[in-house]
Amino acid sequence: MTRLSTAAWLLGVASILGGCAVPKPKDPTADWSPNRIYQEAKDEQDAGAFDKAAALYEKLEGRAAGTPLAQQAQLDKAYMHYRGASPAEALAAIKRFKRLHPASPAMDYALYLEGLVNFNDDLGLFGALANVDLSERDQKAAKDSYAAFNELIERFPDSRYSDDAALRIAFIVNSLAQSEVNVARYYASRTMHLAAVNRAQYAINNFKDAPALEGALQVLISSYDALGMTQLRDDAKRVLSATYGNAARASSPEKLKTTGETPPPAADESGDGASPWWKFW
Repeated sequence: MTRLSTAAWLLGVASILGGCAVPKPKDPTADWSPNRIYQEAKDEQDAGAFDKAAALYEKLEGRAAGTPLAQQAQLDKAYMHYRGASPAEALAAIKRFKRLHPASPAMDYALYLEGLVNFNDDLGLFGALANVDLSERDQKAAKDSYAAFNELIERFPDSRYSDDAALRIAFIVNSLAQSEVNVARYYASRTMHLAAVNRAQYAINNFKDAPALEGALQVLISSYDALGMTQLRDDAKRVLSATYGNAARASSPEKLKTTGETPPPAADESGDGASPWWKFW
């Protein structure tokens, strides 16, 4: 076969293969207005199809770029990822929103949602079935949640989300203290009493007024007794009695119930959970 005929043959094959190529599916939203995309996304959201809603909000973000509607779409997309148990995607969307819109009137909600995503960053199905306490989870998520809620309260003290953020901060602080107490108890159970004392003291010094500190004092009493440090043991007993009384109580508070049902990002100050914070009409 000559070079010329070979080239002709290759061109023919390419033409045949090109004709057999699968056509790219048409985007059904190509002719939709931003308003229609938003309404379709809301319908999917109301139906619990959070992944479909997130995809539509992402399209809306691009279609309405540079408008308040695009900002709303970014927040709604983050919220859909949160409701759809995709915390990494939710946090990525929130981070992008904060970077692009540092002066947005919805920044308080962005911080609140960031705190919620980390607060409810559960352990998956098996963690839920095991009913794992927050103090037994990865404490990085708890610290990140604390940082977001604390920034919300400091920057937006009058926000509709600040009161709930304050409640969650109190719970997080106690969970961090309880985590230290859990470690101290582990050391004590292994007769590593000096390490137990150090960990319990760390909890007392760094998480003042947390309910979990009752457990820290109990660790101090038992470990000081094991170490023969009777004076320090008696001092810890006096503090325990003066602070908590003689009643035996659990060292962790009742769990804050988190169902994942949070105000949607479109809620306005009327609290009806329906009106958007932006207006494009």
